Amino acid sequence: MFYDFPIKYHEPVFRPPSEGRSLLIQQTIGCSNNKCTYCNMYRSKTYKERNSVEVIEDIKKAAAYYRRFEMRPSKVFLCDGDALGAPTEDLYRSLLAIREEFGDIRVGVYATAQNMLDKTAEELRYLKEAGLGIAYLGMESGCDKVLHMTVKGNSAQDMIDGSRRVMDAGMKLSIIAMLGLGGKKHTETHVRETARVLSEISPDYLSFLTTMAIEGTPYYRMVQRGLEMLTTKEILGEMHDILSGVQTSREILLRINHVSNMYPIGGSLPQDQATIIQQVKQWFDEAPEGTYPPKPSHM
Repeated sequence: MFYDFPIKYHEPVFRPPSEGRSLLIQQTIGCSNNKCTYCNMYRSKTYKERNSVEVIEDIKKAAAYYRRFEMRPSKVFLCDGDALGAPTEDLYRSLLAIREEFGDIRVGVYATAQNMLDKTAEELRYLKEAGLGIAYLGMESGCDKVLHMTVKGNSAQDMIDGSRRVMDAGMKLSIIAMLGLGGKKHTETHVRETARVLSEISPDYLSFLTTMAIEGTPYYRMVQRGLEMLTTKEILGEMHDILSGVQTSREILLRINHVSNMYPIGGSLPQDQATIIQQVKQWFDEAPEGTYPPKPSHM
């Protein structure tokens, strides 16, 4: 049915798994950091903040299309890699246009810790009131050494401070952490510090990705030069130990359902924490030896 969808996207376009049925609107093009060693999502793009008039035109085109089929999107997601970094007034205009065309609908956005810190508490409340309901933060690790190694661009404390600012504004926060990101050298501190930071933030949602060495990325070259990736057991061990270390009295909805993960699992922390940890321990015990994901082919 979407063969003649009127919006022309600047490809490639990405969104979180939970935004799979959302209307995608590109507020920005690319990623403002675009230096993370493990990521190849936006390397073909140059970062750009789109003209507000163009964004609103896309919103109106999409609305006309949905009306044609007497439909309405369930949610809207503002792309690309960290659209929260767009000027506050531009975001506000987009949110008002979305509300005008689709009514009261939840809008989500990717964010970095820097985006969150660059916005004042007042600006974030302003955006929340206009309809921005959830921010997705690729925290990746709570370990400063790992964040530095992967050129994430922010410290663990930045992650904490930015997350609190967004949550204090009334928005939901979804955090993504990466299993195996520090390799064997940093696995202990990656696990310990990631659990600590997650406990301090206690986001509304938590998910894990499994680190892969994608050809063409600096991380791939680091593996070729000797960075030791984790085995299947070690990846599951990190998941087990991070989840065991998270301490929260606030409900965190856990969803481990990304294509990079070996097994899907979900539930609520702390309510289902013991059951989830037990299941991960079983997978750990049953896991075969070997490396997952595969090492680069030119080792």
